Amino acid sequence: MTKKLFLVAAVTLLAATSSLAQKINGAGATFPYPIYSKWFSEFSGANSGVQINYQSIGSGGGIRQVTTGTVDFGASDAPMTDEQLAQSKVKLLHLPTVLGAVVPIYNLPGVSQKLKFAPDVLADIYLGKITSWNDARLAKDNPGVQLPNQEVFVVHRSDGSGTTYIFTDYLSKVSNDWKNGPGKGGAVNWPKGIGGKGNEAIAGMVRQTPGAIGYVELIYAMQNKIAYGEIRNAAGTWVSATIDGVTEAAASMKTMPADYRVSITNAPGKNAYPISSFTWLLIPVKAQDPAKGKAIKDFLIWMVDHGQAEAGALYYAPLPKAVADKVKASIATLQ
Repeated sequence: MTKKLFLVAAVTLLAATSSLAQKINGAGATFPYPIYSKWFSEFSGANSGVQINYQSIGSGGGIRQVTTGTVDFGASDAPMTDEQLAQSKVKLLHLPTVLGAVVPIYNLPGVSQKLKFAPDVLADIYLGKITSWNDARLAKDNPGVQLPNQEVFVVHRSDGSGTTYIFTDYLSKVSNDWKNGPGKGGAVNWPKGIGGKGNEAIAGMVRQTPGAIGYVELIYAMQNKIAYGEIRNAAGTWVSATIDGVTEAAASMKTMPADYRVSITNAPGKNAYPISSFTWLLIPVKAQDPAKGKAIKDFLIWMVDHGQAEAGALYYAPLPKAVADKVKASIATLQ
């Protein structure tokens, strides 16, 4: 074979290989995006025939796209409702991937101490009942801290958000005024504040605005070096978000429902972090393209067997072993 013919054959083979590559598209939650981005990149790197593209557009967008069949999988921090599942064009399975923490972030120049937020105080800030950082209730829980006489600038999500679902699910459990007012959901009627799209936007808005308060998944506070507060949990302990605290919150769930849709906010453990949650991938039970379906199953198995070990480095908590084992059994049922 001449050199020219060899090159032609090689290019033809490369083109044929590329055409067989599985390009898998997903969309959804920003809460787990940092670890999903790492996982998808690593898996694609180790499996040259698979390319996973993920759009971090918020849980609401992910649910809309996967239920209409626009993407191969979705991602959400808010479990889909029975109504959403019934209306979906494809039968979906919720698969928990990791656990994370939502933290109250704030920007108070000159205040170096970590602030404490009692549950009712946090709710009343977002209800617009507490409007100044030197409010007596905040001062009572933060003795010795020179809180400024400055307006609280409330920041919240504007998009359909799983992070918002987790946050408002928690507020609904600790405040009757919140429960009977805005309530819980991926999108609520906020009594006060200005909205931003995605965890990234909320982190950026709080970082750039003195006097601001917002809520994000823990890694966004860590990566952006934004102060975040302690919260008094259901046991009466002041706790800061940690992997151990999230893990203890998960341990409060004695039995995982068969469909994995569960809330672990305001868990009873002594050191449990109260605004903790699983996050889920939304996987079609039967893939439209069998080859893509196999690639997705391969990724999911890799995620459980290998990806969990990487969770801690990005401030997520890995799945408890019993849940991971249950997830693997569920993966086997995918078609």
